[in-house]
Amino acid sequence: MGHVPIGDRIIVGERLALIAGPCVIEDESMVLKTAGRLRTISSKLGLPFVFKSSYSKENRSSISSYSGPGIDEGLRILNRVKTEENVPVLSDVHCREEVKKAAEVLDVLQVPAFLSRQTPLLLACARTGKPVNVKKGQFIAPQDMALVVEKIESVGGKKILLTERGTFFGYGNLVVDMRSIPIMKRFGYPVVFDVTHSLQLPGGKEAGGSPSFALPLAKAAVACGADALFIETHPDPPNALSDRTTMIPLDKMEEFLGDVLRVRNAL
Repeated sequence: MGHVPIGDRIIVGERLALIAGPCVIEDESMVLKTAGRLRTISSKLGLPFVFKSSYSKENRSSISSYSGPGIDEGLRILNRVKTEENVPVLSDVHCREEVKKAAEVLDVLQVPAFLSRQTPLLLACARTGKPVNVKKGQFIAPQDMALVVEKIESVGGKKILLTERGTFFGYGNLVVDMRSIPIMKRFGYPVVFDVTHSLQLPGGKEAGGSPSFALPLAKAAVACGADALFIETHPDPPNALSDRTTMIPLDKMEEFLGDVLRVRNAL
């Protein structure tokens, strides 16, 4: 335990890993170009890399919010990323009925924070044998994620990632309790820090955000022992169709990661 293999070559837990990509699949060409650029950056910096983008976002506040191309088209695009860029891919799954189809393409099945206590979904993901990344609910204490681990292990799941993504603090605000990282590492699995979702100011038709805190929070998480960073990035965040207030510009990613790695290397 402590190390989780993803795909054929990547092991999360050996050295700092990167999970990154646009919040949601928008344009096929943009997704492929973004994946290629991230692969180049991660290779240059020596970061194991998993490409992330959601084929569907099912917890949008507004009925008019863009939610993605759907499972069939989304998986087709992610499969192109996987084969043409030769990188593992990750996306959210939302119900038991999606899991089998998603597992045919995805290297990592991600359980969204709002669904992190959904026992049937967790068990279905675990039974695929694929790595499962569970985002800690904004309403769950880090020590209680031990119960999530217990559920997955109950059906033989041993490839578990746990992601810290902030905790509700009153209305319309999140805080990051950095104690969550060492607490969840006690369970014996790698812990991921979700940089960009931790910046959200949830509420209303579209969540706001505080992107100026991305770098200090990422540095703090690495200093506290995070095994991977989860970062949403986009070539043009102001015009992104989802989470535009918190995604890091793609052309700033290399500099951003370089700054974080200086903290990691100092450890």
